[in-house]
Amino acid sequence: MRELDLTLFRAINRGPDWLEPVMVFFSEGNKWLPVQIGLLAVFVFLLWKKGTRTPAILAMVAWPFANAACEWVKYGLQFPRPSAELADAIVRVNRLTSYGSASAHSATMMSIAVVFLFYNRPAGYVWLAVALLTGYSRVFVGVHYPYQVLFGWALGAFVAFVLVKTWQSIERIRRSQVQESASPAEDQ
Repeated sequence: MRELDLTLFRAINRGPDWLEPVMVFFSEGNKWLPVQIGLLAVFVFLLWKKGTRTPAILAMVAWPFANAACEWVKYGLQFPRPSAELADAIVRVNRLTSYGSASAHSATMMSIAVVFLFYNRPAGYVWLAVALLTGYSRVFVGVHYPYQVLFGWALGAFVAFVLVKTWQSIERIRRSQVQESASPAEDQ
């Protein structure tokens, strides 16, 4: 399995140089102030747009939970990054030497995608494309192995799934309580 992961890493990491600006954007863009402001504007817009308030709120909750889950995994499962381990890795961003057990970038974007896939499929497909490109970019720039990206995607999807199902349970309980309080009391 390790050989397959290394082969896939090298195939993606040695991709064409003309892809570098796009891949660096998807890999590092969330650290840039203009992108952060743009993402904030998108979520503020979604909070006010009919039909996207709930997924926007849940996505804003899922993001930090997915990131925290990755940090916990990295603390417990300390697997090295290719940028720290492979001499032949092409590193197109700052060389990271911290552990990269699960890609937090991949997890956070996948958590947003899964939330939107539950509530607003068209937006979910857009976020899914962003999540897939983000994960691919992390391998392309040399800071994660493919298995670390897959682990991040799975972790992000799991966090979002648990969050959505928890929210749906809370909504069912709330609706049943509202219905009970609205129905006339029975005479005894």
